[in-house]
This record gives sequence, structure tokens and C-alpha cells, in this order.
Amino acid sequence: RNCFATNPRNCYTNPGTGGKRPRNDKGNKVTVVLGAQWGDEGKGKVVDLLATESDIICRCQGGNNAGHTVVVDGKEYDFHLLPSGIINSKAVSVIGNGVVIHLPGLLEEAEKNEKKGWKIQISMLSGVIMFDFHQAVDGLQEVQRQAQDGINIGTTKKGIGPTYSSKASRTGLRICDLLDDFKDFSTRFKNLAQQYQAMFPTLVVDVDGQLNKLKEYAERIRPMVRDGVYFMYDAINGPPKKILVEGANAALLDIDFGTYPFVTSSNCTVGGVCTGLGIPPLNIGDVYGVVKAYTTRVGIGAFPTEQLNEVGELLQTRGHEVGVTTGRKRRCGWLDLVILRYANMINGFTAFALTKLDILDVMDEIKVGVSYKLKGKKIPYFPANMDVLQKVEVEYEKLPGWKSDTSACRKWEDLPGKAQNYIRFVENHVGVPIKWVGVGKARESMIQMF
Repeated sequence: RNCFATNPRNCYTNPGTGGKRPRNDKGNKVTVVLGAQWGDEGKGKVVDLLATESDIICRCQGGNNAGHTVVVDGKEYDFHLLPSGIINSKAVSVIGNGVVIHLPGLLEEAEKNEKKGWKIQISMLSGVIMFDFHQAVDGLQEVQRQAQDGINIGTTKKGIGPTYSSKASRTGLRICDLLDDFKDFSTRFKNLAQQYQAMFPTLVVDVDGQLNKLKEYAERIRPMVRDGVYFMYDAINGPPKKILVEGANAALLDIDFGTYPFVTSSNCTVGGVCTGLGIPPLNIGDVYGVVKAYTTRVGIGAFPTEQLNEVGELLQTRGHEVGVTTGRKRRCGWLDLVILRYANMINGFTAFALTKLDILDVMDEIKVGVSYKLKGKKIPYFPANMDVLQKVEVEYEKLPGWKSDTSACRKWEDLPGKAQNYIRFVENHVGVPIKWVGVGKARESMIQMF
């Protein structure tokens, strides 16, 4: 009997379901790796570790502002648009609709990596195409902010913000548009270019030259493109598969939950996985947060535990803290547990991967930020307002350093007792177990705790 035909309101109230609407919990669960600080935590290394046994590896947001470094067999690989798990040549790499794609950059990266036998697919819904003029506008906007306010945001100038702005204003052009009617695509491209030229009179756009290139790009990417929603649905609901999603950027750079306005232009928290790939929340499985054993930040914005002294210089030098995408030195400071607790509230981490523990090997004493005070009173929240965050006073706990080399450690028992204490201290204060501890750049330099 078709109960919907006779009484759709009461369809789920029969005794067989106990009066509850049934949940569709079937399908393969998706494992997610996300940054839990301001980025550059070592997500690429964790993804690479999990990717060795994955069948599908996905990017869900961001663009080529991301820079993920992986070291395998002594060789270093840098990825910007492609998932860093692509090193597993048996896996299919997917770029989802939440990603903004700069086609010249993608094709260069794809060509370089396909020679190694790595397979790539692009979701047909793959968000907005980033054009060269988006990158030019990014730079012009930074100049404009500096002239008007005396301060800029410190973007990567990769065109991420302007491209997401085009998407939000419904003037952006997508991969599916490029592969359909090129005449219609050309008209819309010209209109979009004219809009930006009206806003920025100094902007020069070679419309005909760009369209000729885009027509060529269309044919080059056509064999790689699939419909993303159907692809992910089949992957989740088909035969058993291990699906891994790699987030770019990090929680404190999230457009909604980060240190606004000094943030990226996408949701790099767990919700971005659902919107950026068409994955239902019920199919999200483990969510791993990647945390550096100290804190770094690229660009401008509040940074409560920053150390503008010899400690910061030591962390920067020992940790080789230079942005993969920008080449800028990263600002460095002590580990901030207020940030980690906040990131966990939003993402609900299954476990942490704690990276770069070995950078602290030479420290006599290590500080950890455990709480914030404002006007002398402890505050139980992470301030949303950046002016307020600039004013907080950090309360620190001091821990003794272990003063010994951990880079050769491969088991928990190999770590010095004081290093073990540091790890347990972080776990206990944040309430999230630490599953991996990184003690070096290479794939094998990772201690698995459980």
C-alpha cells in the first residue's frame, strides 16, 4: 500500500516505525581532514597518510591560494588546486563545486602530475572559474584598502575573494557554462569583464585573447569533467569505498567563523564539505583536525599568542615557516588552546593530528595559552570582534621542555616523558584525543597513537 497516496501526513506514524521518521544512515562514510588554526598546520601530510588507503580523494573549497606540501621518499611535492592525496595513483582525485578554479594553474598542475600516473576528475558543478582579471582585481582591492584605511587584508592576491564575490552576485561563470554554448559563455564573460572595468578603471582585460585561451582550455578539461553530485552519490551509495576530503585553509580563516575580515572567502570548516561536494551530513564520518604544536599565521590580523621576540624567531627558523603559496614568512607564537576549543565547537573533531612537535625539541620551557582575559576578567568565549581580540590578555601554563631530539621517534614509548606530558596536556584541556604526532617532514615521521 502506498501510504503517501492516501495520507502523506501520517505516513511515518505507523507502529512499525515507532512514530519516528526513518533515517537514511546507509552508504560509505566520508573521512575529513581540516585545519584547526590559521592554516599551514601540515594538512597535506595527514591527507597523504590517509590517502594511501583511500579510493577517492576530494577538495571541497578554496582555490590555488592553498599550498599543501607532502614529502615522500625524500622528494617534496607542492599542491595548490589538486588534492595532496593524489600521490596515491590508484585513487581518483575530485575537485568539487565549492572550489574556485584558475584553469591555467589547474592545467599546469594536472599536466605535471598526470605524467606520474595520477588520475584527476573535476566535478562539472565545479564552482566559479577564476579568470586572470579576478587576480588583477584582488591586487587592486588591496591597494585600494591600503589607500583608504591604511591597512589591507593581506590576501594571497590569487583572486579568491573576487571570484567568490562573482559567485555570490550570480555573475560568475562555471565549468558547466564553459563546456556548453561557448557563444553564450563569451557574452557573459564580456559582461563580467566590463563590470569589473567599470569598478576599476585602470583594469585592462584582453577579452579576445582570454576567450581564445578559454576555448582551448575547455577542450583540454572536457575529458576530466563529471557531474559532481551524481559522482559523489554513486561513490557514497555504491560498493564499499574509502572517501577522503581535504579542506584548504583552516577554522580561523573561515568566512563565517574566522577572524573576520582577515579570513579567506570560503567555509573551511566542516559545513564546507557538504556544500562544496554535495555530501549529506549523515555521511560525514571521522573529522580530523590538524594542529601545529605551536601557532602560526600568514598575513594581517589578531594573533593573541604571537611572540615578537627570540622565541618567535626560533620557531620561524626551525620550523621553516614560509608560506608555500605566497613565500611570506609566517608569524609565530605559542600554542593557543582557546582557538582549538573554539575550532572543536564548530567542527566536532574526532581526533587531532599534532604536527611539528620536533620544532620544540630545543626549548627549555614551553608556554601554552589556556584562556583569555579582558579587562582583568576571564572570558569563556572566543571574541568575534577583532578589535576585542586584539585587546585580550592570554593566560599561559608553563611546561618544561624535553631538550632532546624527537625526529627519530616512531612510537609513543620513544618520546621523552616531558614530550608525552605536553601531548597529554593538550588532549586534556581541549577534550579531543591526539591520534597522530608529527616529528618531521617525511611521511614516515608520524607517530600513530591509536
